[in-house]
Amino acid sequence: MLVDLHNHTILCNHAKGSTNEYVQAAIKAGTSYFGFSDHAPMNFSQKYRMSFDQMDMYEKDIHSLKERYKDQIDILLAYEVDFLEGYMDERVLNADVDYLIGSVHFIKKWEFDNPEFIGEYKNRDINQIWQEYFDTIEEMAKQNLFDIVGHIDLIKIFKYMPTKDIRIIAQNAIKAIKKADMVVELNTAGYRKPIGEAYPSSDILELLSDFNIPITFGSDAHDPSQIALRSNEIENLAKRFGYRECAIFKQRERQMINF
Repeated sequence: MLVDLHNHTILCNHAKGSTNEYVQAAIKAGTSYFGFSDHAPMNFSQKYRMSFDQMDMYEKDIHSLKERYKDQIDILLAYEVDFLEGYMDERVLNADVDYLIGSVHFIKKWEFDNPEFIGEYKNRDINQIWQEYFDTIEEMAKQNLFDIVGHIDLIKIFKYMPTKDIRIIAQNAIKAIKKADMVVELNTAGYRKPIGEAYPSSDILELLSDFNIPITFGSDAHDPSQIALRSNEIENLAKRFGYRECAIFKQRERQMINF
């Protein structure tokens, strides 16, 4: 995977391995641009994210790696930020980073991708769940806070699929992403989940291509062994829909490179 912008560290409390091991795995995989984008602190659901007090340590560690490996790989600094109204913090949103990934892990405070709360799917209409999820993606795009949309169809993680056409459910969110000039990542973590496919699905990727929305790539690794897994597969998926370029970011400025 030439570009890999979504990866975590042990500071999120559900990852393994040192940051140095992640970088070495990326170099071995032939990655040229490798981004750390760990879960940003937030005063909600604090179990699986760094604290605000750890931000400085995190940023210094990544800057140190950037310098140490500058002749072998281009290391980028970022945060993955949960879009949750009332809980996003200016310390994160204004951080001196290369990019911010905006992700939806909550539907009105329901952490739908956490196996601890999977039972809630049986209490709601699945089509309504999907619509509320993509309505939240749409609202996130309209805020113009982030550079990249993280795992755009994460709602499929446990394979609870809608009966309605996914393209119709997602269309307004896709339009908002286009208007906001955001990038959407192709994320390989879905291959490791019950859904067993990349984020996004072919249906969503077709919409992204139709709207000429730029893409990037991410392993969403929580362990060095997950870096660049299925990378050929996901790059070929992108090419199938006409993509030949992907985005990287430096100091919040987007650059497009061939992959």
